[in-house]
Amino acid sequence: MSLRNHLVDTTPLRISRDFRWLYIGRTGLLVGAMLTETALIWQIYQLSGSNLAVGAAAASGGVGIVLGLLVGGVLADKFDRRRILVTVRVPGLLVSVALLVNALQDEPLLWFLFAAVVADTFLAGLSIPASFAAVPSLVGQENVASASALNGLTGQLTGVAGPALAGVVIAAGGTEWCYGLNVLGFVVFAVAMIFVGPMPPDHGGGEEEKDSYSLKDAFAFVRRNKVVAGVLLIDIMPMLFAWPKGLFPALATEQFHGGSVAFGLLSAAAGVGAFLAAAFSGKVTKTARPGFVVIVAASLWGAAMVGLALSPWLALGLVFLAISGASDLVSEVLRTGLLQNYTPDRLRGRVTSLWLAQATVSPALGNLQAGALSGLLGLGGAILAGGVACVAGVAVVGWRLPAFRRATMEAPQPEAAAV
Repeated sequence: MSLRNHLVDTTPLRISRDFRWLYIGRTGLLVGAMLTETALIWQIYQLSGSNLAVGAAAASGGVGIVLGLLVGGVLADKFDRRRILVTVRVPGLLVSVALLVNALQDEPLLWFLFAAVVADTFLAGLSIPASFAAVPSLVGQENVASASALNGLTGQLTGVAGPALAGVVIAAGGTEWCYGLNVLGFVVFAVAMIFVGPMPPDHGGGEEEKDSYSLKDAFAFVRRNKVVAGVLLIDIMPMLFAWPKGLFPALATEQFHGGSVAFGLLSAAAGVGAFLAAAFSGKVTKTARPGFVVIVAASLWGAAMVGLALSPWLALGLVFLAISGASDLVSEVLRTGLLQNYTPDRLRGRVTSLWLAQATVSPALGNLQAGALSGLLGLGGAILAGGVACVAGVAVVGWRLPAFRRATMEAPQPEAAAV
């Protein structure tokens, strides 16, 4: 069997001009966003000298993106998705320009950075559901997982390389250069969108008359559709119970007896594993039993956290973190395909927004519970308990939702799948 069969499937880029240009534009935005996120953290710390201020900015960004996702999901099901992407990015560009101007001042305004974090994350949240919801109509149901793998590959690459690049740029020219490059990312996106055609939602031939365009309809659909419910529930388990990123500084110093270098390696290891999994995802996206594979991958994440908790050496801990990242990427690619294929287009924006909102909130809650448990069980005990809870939770979901276990990418018509 040739290596080519295992490499990421580029079929969506070959067969769809609109997806190809959307992918290029999204990549430009991702690079700029990672540069800006890193620059904001650095600038806020430099101006305030406070770790609490940095944490508050991250929390503000979390609130902003969740609100944006929930509103954006409604918009994505009501209006042309291309128009949403273009319209939302105009004020996003203005925020980037304002950050650049603020950074060039002799005394940059700290309060403005907090306002920019909220505005930038809210606007990003508004656009994400439209970007996700448009994919099936651009590439076809059979290529949704492959499109997700391509997006995952770019996301992981920018997630790993973006902060490192930002560090070099800040050292060479200051945070203003990061903000300036973000403006360039918006230009790339704007040029790409010129070549993307309209992407209106499919309201199902009159279904729009019965649709209130509210999140209540999306909640009702998730309750009915056991496959989509499984996607959301499976996603919660690793993030809520078994992603103790907030414990990494203590893990680096107390368990592995390292310093900032060990902390950096721990923070990057999962991303490296995810990137490699995305690069070699060709066979994964064609699996005949994606629901079952998701259950296995999510369980492997929990097992990897157990391994991390018991690791006496940093190198072994990094291997387990890389395994967790790879398993999460596999799970995410297939969960995305299942969610988009089993959700009717008229609801896809709102259901996607619910999924992404819980994916944003769950890690924050997970870090809170990990911190609390570490005070009771110790550092290793907290991570171990979280890994075990993840495996147990995934097993319960798989047992209680046989439709999810048996799900395939060749889904029935979305409305029929809702029962």
